Amino acid sequence: MIHQLIFAHPKPGMSEKQFQDYWVNVHAVKFAGKIPQIKKYLIDTRIPFGPEPEDPRFSGIAEIWLNNEEEQLASLQTPEFLQGARLDEPNWAAFWRTIGVDTTAHVLLEGPPLSRDAKGIKLVTTVKRKEGVPLETFRRYSLGVHGPLELKLPGLRRYAQCHVRDGAYAIGEPILDAVTMLWFDDVAALQTALDSPENAAAKADLPHFIELKYAYSLVVEEHWVIGPEPRP
Repeated sequence: MIHQLIFAHPKPGMSEKQFQDYWVNVHAVKFAGKIPQIKKYLIDTRIPFGPEPEDPRFSGIAEIWLNNEEEQLASLQTPEFLQGARLDEPNWAAFWRTIGVDTTAHVLLEGPPLSRDAKGIKLVTTVKRKEGVPLETFRRYSLGVHGPLELKLPGLRRYAQCHVRDGAYAIGEPILDAVTMLWFDDVAALQTALDSPENAAAKADLPHFIELKYAYSLVVEEHWVIGPEPRP
C-alpha cells in the first residue's frame, strides 16, 4: 500500500489556525475525502512545541493511503480530484511550499489499536540520507541500527519509518528519503523522551547515515477523515 505524505503551508494572508481549520473541516470533508480511490486519509496539524518559529516550514501534513500506483493514477483523473480537491487547493494552501512523497511504511512499534478518538501527539521528522551513502545501505541502517535506538525512548507509544518508494528514484534524486513518526501521550511525555539519555544516544547516531541540515521536525495532532480502518 502507498502511504503518501503531503507537507503543506498556509497561503499568504491566512493564519495557521485558519489554514488548519479549513483543511480539516472544509477541504477534507467536501473535496479530498470524496476521491474514491483513497482508502484512508489523515490530517496532521502542527502544534506549538519549544521555541516558536516566526514562519514554520509546514503547518500540517496529509497522510493518504492508496492500494497501488494504478489506483493512485486513477485518483488523479477523477472529477472528485480535478473539479474538486485540485480546484480548492489555492483557497488555503501555498502550492509552491508543498512537498509530497510516496512512501512505504515500516511499523517498528505497533502500539495500541488506532482509534479516531485517540488522544496524543506525534513527532514527525523529514530525513535525507548522508551524501555518499547508498540508498539500500541507508534503509538497512535506518531500520536495523537506528530504529532499535529510538525504540528505547521512554514513553514511546508507536513508531514508524516511512521510506520513499523506489519509483521516486527513476528519474533523479527525491528531496527526501524517509519520514519518521514517533507517537507519545502528550507534549510532556515527548519532552521527557527528548531529554533522556536514550535520545542522546539516538541523536549521536544520526550523523552516521543522515544529512542533519535537511532534517526538519514538527509536532502534530491527528485528525482522521477516513479511517483508521480502510474503507472498501
